[in-house]
Amino acid sequence: MAIAEQAPLSLSGIKRRERSPLGDALNQLFKNKIAVSSLIFIVLLILAAVLAFFLNAFYLQGYQDELERTSQLAYAKQTLQDNNALPGQQSKNPNLQGFVYWVGADNLGRDIFSRTLYGTRVSMSVAVVAATVSLIIGLVYGMVAGYIGGRVDEIMMRIVDFLYGLPVLIVVILMQVFFKSLDRHQVSGAAGQVLGVFLNINQAMGGLFFVFVAIGAVNWLGMARIARGQTLSVKQKEYVEAARAIGVSNTGIVFKQILPNILGPCIVQETLQIPGYILFEAFLSFIGLGVNAPTPSWGIMINEAYQGLRSYPHGLFPPAMALTLTVLAFNFLGDGLRDAFDPRLRE
Repeated sequence: MAIAEQAPLSLSGIKRRERSPLGDALNQLFKNKIAVSSLIFIVLLILAAVLAFFLNAFYLQGYQDELERTSQLAYAKQTLQDNNALPGQQSKNPNLQGFVYWVGADNLGRDIFSRTLYGTRVSMSVAVVAATVSLIIGLVYGMVAGYIGGRVDEIMMRIVDFLYGLPVLIVVILMQVFFKSLDRHQVSGAAGQVLGVFLNINQAMGGLFFVFVAIGAVNWLGMARIARGQTLSVKQKEYVEAARAIGVSNTGIVFKQILPNILGPCIVQETLQIPGYILFEAFLSFIGLGVNAPTPSWGIMINEAYQGLRSYPHGLFPPAMALTLTVLAFNFLGDGLRDAFDPRLRE
């Protein structure tokens, strides 16, 4: 029986698809509608934080000059004629005739919308700065411990284990109490001058500087463990052995071979930690150990509003909703990034 000859397969008509790990991850991320919606919400929050002054000026419109002239900025100073004004109520202050409180005023007559808007700056600053500090310290510490290995690794990780055993919340509270009690006049010489510089920076930032220090000092431990584990896995790969064989220095191997391959999982993990940082700052402000008054913070606003919750509940809802939606957005975005960058969870 004659066997029919088969024509050779031709690939000329098949379009080759260019693929990359990053492209696949982004494609998977954009398929997650909840993660994309959360990303858009976070971008809008960042824009609101950056443009808070201009958005507030647009909201106040013709009353901005009068408020500045009388030193009664809506987000900072008191307008006692309007204490606990209801949403949609016009101001009773003769200098602000016709001004309408969109979401009401607090017990001191300060506009809740303006304070919620400026409170976005505090939360977004904590999210960005605390996450960056934790990522940098944890990455460097974990990579050094994992790459060197041996006794150095043992000592460095036992230090992390010891710090993990400390009650983080109590440590941060004690640190904030210490920072709040600092007085430059109690320290003389060069130390007093350095302390004065830090206190001036903290005062200029409305108390945020020491919040960054307190949160960043204890929240890098988990990132250090993750970075160490990733480094231990990657440093045994063939391309690292090849780089070592051709004479690449240890610094070059760490920053050119290991770091790019562990940065993705570490960033995803840090994104999942951001809601905790925001809640941490809100809690510190709630108990009076966060930013300094009258700097608006969602935690301070919740603390001031919950005491009159039964009589004036409108003061609690705007900061509470802003805090809840922000934390949920970062959680959903972190879950989406984790699913997108994990090849086992891709479609």
